[in-house]
Amino acid sequence: VMDPITSINPPKDTTFAIMLEAQRRDWEIYVLEQSDLWLLNGTVYARADRVSLHDKSEHWFDITDEIIAELSDFNIILMRKDPPFNTEYIYTTYLLELAEAKGSKVFNKPQSLRDANEKLFAAWFPQCTPPTLVSRNEQQLRDFIETHQD
Repeated sequence: VMDPITSINPPKDTTFAIMLEAQRRDWEIYVLEQSDLWLLNGTVYARADRVSLHDKSEHWFDITDEIIAELSDFNIILMRKDPPFNTEYIYTTYLLELAEAKGSKVFNKPQSLRDANEKLFAAWFPQCTPPTLVSRNEQQLRDFIETHQD
């Protein structure tokens, strides 16, 4: 589960690197987006594209097949969607948990994605971080930038 494969930057994208290595190990690679998931009568389904990957900056993939399957039919599911961390993202983690309950291995663990949000989790370890402000208040943000110049 990721952002559109057409939008990634292959030389820098860790999701692409993970998929490329999995392909080198002869695993079948399927990509899907959040909008490709749905829940029907307690079962999560997905529309997914099977891809063949190429270690190139241009033309880094080909779609070789399209399937519709129960999400739990996949042996391993990677949740690699970039922010925003919004309601759709949270709902996706709930759908992934249902597949996990039916035996799929889901990385990154859906509950952990909700509980340890990448943007806020560092707040639990202030002794390890630079000065940090999380706010929607424009004046607080401006004052913080003026104080820290970064």
